[in-house]
Amino acid sequence: MRVLIGCETSGVMRRAFSARGHDAWSVDLLPSEDGSNRHIVGDLRDYLADGWDLLAVMHPPCTRLCNSGVRWLHEPSKRLPETYAAAEREAYLRMSREERLAFLWADLDRGAALFAACWQAPVPRVAVENPVMNPHARERLPADLPRPQIVQPWWFGDPFFKATGFYLRGLPPLVPTNKLVPPRKAEEPERHAKWSAIHRASPGPDRWKIRSRTFQGLAEACADQWGGFVERQQEVRNG
Repeated sequence: MRVLIGCETSGVMRRAFSARGHDAWSVDLLPSEDGSNRHIVGDLRDYLADGWDLLAVMHPPCTRLCNSGVRWLHEPSKRLPETYAAAEREAYLRMSREERLAFLWADLDRGAALFAACWQAPVPRVAVENPVMNPHARERLPADLPRPQIVQPWWFGDPFFKATGFYLRGLPPLVPTNKLVPPRKAEEPERHAKWSAIHRASPGPDRWKIRSRTFQGLAEACADQWGGFVERQQEVRNG
């Protein structure tokens, strides 16, 4: 099976599919952290029509699409996060309030366009990761977009909180493989704090990498369950 992992630099998802014998590639604007020769540096949209069986877009730019960032569309933030290029961050600092608002709304349009291109890609099976979207983003996206499946790392054996939404087309929802018992904040504050490490990551140039990284258990569940699903479909089709 040919698998394209979009918007991933860590290689976690690509390696999980490759380990199961699939022809897996990743693509992102940034180089791969593991130096793999199966990573393409470029715009994901330029590769969507290259004959893939499955497309998994793991970390598309979602700052403007998600509910947590909607407030900045009405009162702009004073600075941009580290996910933006240094030149963009510098230029933003010199903008007026009105210019910042225009930039952020245009950014929303760009993010929605990328998401829509992935969702409508000429690939039979698609999974696009994204948090719950704000109304402004949702009205810019295809009408057939379903509700996302929300999963947690602790469903797959990793002791962390990080709600992850998958918008699925042609693929089944993920089934938990090793569901842990999450700590209660009031009863186990220290353990709860450790499980919340992703949300509590300190500000800095690598914070976006820490917060966007795919957990190993989730990657293995995607490779096992979605890969197995496609293989069974192909077996039925081939008789």
